Amino acid sequence: MNSHVPAFAWALLTAMWVLWPCARVEAQELRYAREYPVMRYASQDPTDRVARLQRMIADGQARLSFEAGRGYLASLLASLDVPASSQMLVFSGTSIQKGLISADRPRAIYFADDVYVAWLQGSDVLEIAALDANLGPVFYTLRQEPSDKPNFQRHTVSCLRCHDTYGLTGGGVPRFLIGSGPTDAQGKTASHEGWALTTDQTPLSRRWGGWYVTGAHGDQHHAGNIVVRPTEDPAPAATGNLSDLSGLLDTDPYLTGHSDIVALMVVEHQLHVQNLLTRLNWESHKLLAGQAEPSQIAALVEPLVAAMLFVNEAKLSGPISGTSGFRADFESRGPIDGDGRSLRQLDLTRRLFKYPMSYLVYSEAFDGLPTEAKEQVFRRVWEVLEGVDRSEQFDHLSVNDRTTVLEILRDTKADFASWVAVRVAQAGR
Repeated sequence: MNSHVPAFAWALLTAMWVLWPCARVEAQELRYAREYPVMRYASQDPTDRVARLQRMIADGQARLSFEAGRGYLASLLASLDVPASSQMLVFSGTSIQKGLISADRPRAIYFADDVYVAWLQGSDVLEIAALDANLGPVFYTLRQEPSDKPNFQRHTVSCLRCHDTYGLTGGGVPRFLIGSGPTDAQGKTASHEGWALTTDQTPLSRRWGGWYVTGAHGDQHHAGNIVVRPTEDPAPAATGNLSDLSGLLDTDPYLTGHSDIVALMVVEHQLHVQNLLTRLNWESHKLLAGQAEPSQIAALVEPLVAAMLFVNEAKLSGPISGTSGFRADFESRGPIDGDGRSLRQLDLTRRLFKYPMSYLVYSEAFDGLPTEAKEQVFRRVWEVLEGVDRSEQFDHLSVNDRTTVLEILRDTKADFASWVAVRVAQAGR
């Protein structure tokens, strides 16, 4: 995931999603649509939170308020329950609106568990991506013009020109993108090496090139806040441990003056797991539409199980803290077990989360997996947490980690608890 690819390719992948001119192209022209016809990506009605909000607006059950300057941004975030504290600012200019992006006018991205909203100064559209339990990533735009019933326009073929990049190695499915690389003041890639995708496995020193970053991280280094300039131009006075961005750009147009390091760390984990959920969903549906063997489904779940249990997570060498209040907003969402513990609780001293099991186990996308796939995930998680699987890749999990995570899951994830109860009963016979 962190290896370099040609710069011309990463010039397309720099941002979390890329908006292309919309065109009427038949779904079968997409490679993944030919390989996964059972998914009906272009023809099946989405059920994600944006689609549900659209139906509520059409029925008069919800409305969006328009304001000068930011348009629908604040109202849309409130309607989708996306906190402003999640704001992340990226100045790499690889959107179709790249002419609006620069180090002085970065793109603002906001997120919750299953939806992402991007805002650009001077743009006539908001860009939105949502994770649909059935389809995976679904891409929309919303025009920034007053309307009693604003309409989200869904994009299939156009956005998948970049977000179908699994197709580069075969078996393309939609996915989200986030990466890091040196970027100049005009938002252009400033190195022949280009960008690299990042996840929670990427060392901090290689993250957030082309992004602004606020927060305290001690003597740990990252690649954020660095605008590559001609050699005669002075370098910024400071690039790390920033409490806000006031010294780097005018933050008044944005909802906050932050691009929170904790939000950036969480979103990298979230996107990585969501992409694996999507791929597992698509591939298992394809297998089940034929004559799938249990061993085939079992093989498919392994990358997801590893990611959800934080295998190969980049270690922290010291404490990290954010600046926007994102941590409190994120942790408050629960669920919480009877002892007050939650998989959303962050550690931020030696690793990202206090309890090493992904909170995305509660997501609609996880619950939407085919039963055969979801139960196989339960089986593998249970084997690891119970100590049945003591293979080297899970050595990062202490006995206490395994016990605590298993207790939290049994108390907060009803279908997992039911699966465990059946397994224990069968073992007792």
